[in-house]
Amino acid sequence: MSGLDVVELSVTYPGSPPVKAVDHVSLSIDRGEIVALVGPSGCGKSSLLGAIVGTIAPAAGAVMWDGVDVTSTPVHLRGFGMVFQDGQLFPHRSVARNIAFGLEMAGMDRALRAQRVTELLELVGLSDLGARAVSELSGGERQRVALARSLAPRPRLLALDEPLSSLDAELRGRLATEVRDILRAAGTTAIVVTHDHDEARAMATRLIDMANGRIVASSG
Repeated sequence: MSGLDVVELSVTYPGSPPVKAVDHVSLSIDRGEIVALVGPSGCGKSSLLGAIVGTIAPAAGAVMWDGVDVTSTPVHLRGFGMVFQDGQLFPHRSVARNIAFGLEMAGMDRALRAQRVTELLELVGLSDLGARAVSELSGGERQRVALARSLAPRPRLLALDEPLSSLDAELRGRLATEVRDILRAAGTTAIVVTHDHDEARAMATRLIDMANGRIVASSG
């Protein structure tokens, strides 16, 4: 089964001396698999995620999808999606229009766009909230909208960087399971970055532990 292959990837930040945030990391993720990168702050997990999706230029190595090298491919052409810690929703748009944003930018037909938004509202359990203002939502609801918006263009890989860190502990535990179920239902390949092993186990099918820019353990 094809999917993502990371080959001897390194990320170095300028300094005196330079800081090697990711040190020759290699890993493979099958299509439909949900993998969590776990470790303390500064271990390199977010830098690795950034190099995979293309927001950070690697110093060495390659990122492959289905055997094709995408290391030099611009972010918007990789077909990868991203969910951030704060969701980065548009406060002046309704729930439905937030979800539709990427589809509008891609020029999708209005009727097809509305159909896709309806599908996603149902998928994330917000069918009755399409017209609701984002400012009226709870923290958990906002993160589900952010997830739906990222899934709208049907990304071949979805990267989630500490997506639940701004929520309280009880809500994080519940939403972690919901996010896993949503990703499975969508058949989306995903990489989740988190420092919380319990959260990682709830969301992912495989855990990869990082320390000092390297993979130190893999389980699941």
